[in-house]
Amino acid sequence: MKHSHPVALVTGAGRNIGREIALGLAATGVSVAVNVRSSAAEGQSVVDEIIAAGGQAILCLADVTDTLAVAAMLARIRESWGRLDVLVNNAAVRREAPLADISSADWRETLAVILDGAFFCTQAALPLLRQSDRGAVVNIGGMTSHSGAAERIHVVTAKAGLGGMTRALAHELSPEGITVNCIAPGMVDTQRHTSSSTAAPKHHANHAPLLGRRGSAAEIAASVVWLAGPAARFITGQTLHVNGGAYLGV
Repeated sequence: MKHSHPVALVTGAGRNIGREIALGLAATGVSVAVNVRSSAAEGQSVVDEIIAAGGQAILCLADVTDTLAVAAMLARIRESWGRLDVLVNNAAVRREAPLADISSADWRETLAVILDGAFFCTQAALPLLRQSDRGAVVNIGGMTSHSGAAERIHVVTAKAGLGGMTRALAHELSPEGITVNCIAPGMVDTQRHTSSSTAAPKHHANHAPLLGRRGSAAEIAASVVWLAGPAARFITGQTLHVNGGAYLGV
């Protein structure tokens, strides 16, 4: 039986922006599949918080670079709720290193998590998204994919690729009523020194938000909630810059 509430899948939802996106969607009545690769405790904490607030959520442990794991994750969502209306491709690796020090393994891992992950998840989610009357894909890009930054060539390249993927998918999926957009956060206070990111990004020293402060993960989440919701159904193929004026996109 098809679930009565909209359903969203948020990848990389154990901490920071992904966590706030999951919580923000749940606060609007969306049931959320919380994806993490290995940090089960963090993911379960998000699920527990949603349920404690009266929402519905499930934990989905899956490596988004593994097609079999992604297929199993979508199968579980179908089994649990029978629908999927929103896919947020947020999983990322954001380490920094000089060009000379980036190994081929580092390069491949970064592109795999950000680009392959978004591709595999969108492809696997398509059958369910096609059944929705509000299907939406939101990719989480980044400011430096537009401004550039030193010691982030792997991250910048992968995030820039998400912009191209967004536009290509918008063309392909618009006949089915599925919107595809990208949000490019910048200058956001998030938890660093984790397995997927290093210390505070060096490029932060070269940018100053016009609004005089850094953003919060909750502010990025609010943009995702709006872009994935019913009020944004006439928007597709776009990149929304959310950075306090640190970079003025065109």
